[in-house]
Amino acid sequence: MDHAAHPLTPAPSNPAPASDRYARQRRFQPIGDSGQDLLARAHVAILGLGALGATAADLLARAGVGTLPLIDRDVVEPSNLQRQTLYDEHDSQIGLPKAEAAAARLHRVNSTVTLRPIVADATPDSIESLLDIPAHPNIILLDATDSIESRHLLNDVAVKHHRPLIFGAIVASRGMQATFTPPRGPCLRCIFPDAPAPGAMPTCDTVGVLAPVAAIVAAAQANDALKLALNREDLLPRSLLDFDSWANTRRRLDLTVAQDPACPCCALRRFDALTARTAPNAQLCGQNAVQISPPPNAPPADLHALALRWRSLGTVVTTRFMLRLTLPDAEISLFADGRAIIKGTQRPDLARALYARFVGV
Repeated sequence: MDHAAHPLTPAPSNPAPASDRYARQRRFQPIGDSGQDLLARAHVAILGLGALGATAADLLARAGVGTLPLIDRDVVEPSNLQRQTLYDEHDSQIGLPKAEAAAARLHRVNSTVTLRPIVADATPDSIESLLDIPAHPNIILLDATDSIESRHLLNDVAVKHHRPLIFGAIVASRGMQATFTPPRGPCLRCIFPDAPAPGAMPTCDTVGVLAPVAAIVAAAQANDALKLALNREDLLPRSLLDFDSWANTRRRLDLTVAQDPACPCCALRRFDALTARTAPNAQLCGQNAVQISPPPNAPPADLHALALRWRSLGTVVTTRFMLRLTLPDAEISLFADGRAIIKGTQRPDLARALYARFVGV
């Protein structure tokens, strides 16, 4: 599929007048009529259209942000509907790509916004062409991905092109959010420098996620996006929000003192994720399976810890050398070096999505 095809541009019909649609927002003094005009010219690219991306996209489209590229490699599944607010049962029944489903829904919400659904996997080879930064030099990047590999890749793009990066992450009842504005202040790699070992960190598919946590984080992301679109970078919190809604804990980490003078990305301008050779995924002939390799220099997988989290999801078999999870529609065999064989599909993009969901890298 041509990832740049079929943008949904403003309808030629007669939508509700902007003065009516945005009346309450215009009355908010920091926005007003001039701010609403700025929002209409803003360009916010959303990478990932799961719980965070779907909610943030909904808020930004309703606010009148002019152009929203919507980038995701996955399709809608029934398990998404608990928290991914742009999709419905019909979308999941037909397996509609999330980018297309999100764009269709948002077009019905606000036909004055330009929506660019992009069904593609963001890789070192594709990320810059997907974002098309030369054509959109003022683009704001909103991270709604689900792996540190993808976040480091997006961070490299943000630092290289001096673009804001709005970070968000959720798992179980915990959420985190921060906005980075290179070259001012730290970048995301200053805070999260290393990829964890495969299986070392829980994922939404291994420990679950609460929908309200996603809503809180996505709302904070959208709020920062509006500030940036209004040229009010000075109003950004300059801290990382870290909270647990179930344990009722909340803290903010000061980012003004967090810049690492030895950071390979923002200090040394070495873009390791962006220049890395794309992991060699391979379709296994005759096996209805795809082999997925871990990111470069990833530490060994913690098979024991991952086995404990997988036991509630399906049948788990462990050996000295590997861990196997059998699901109703797939089988994941993970080796100690982080390499996995995903059975049940011949599509590398779907295999990568399963790897990210269940292994967490």
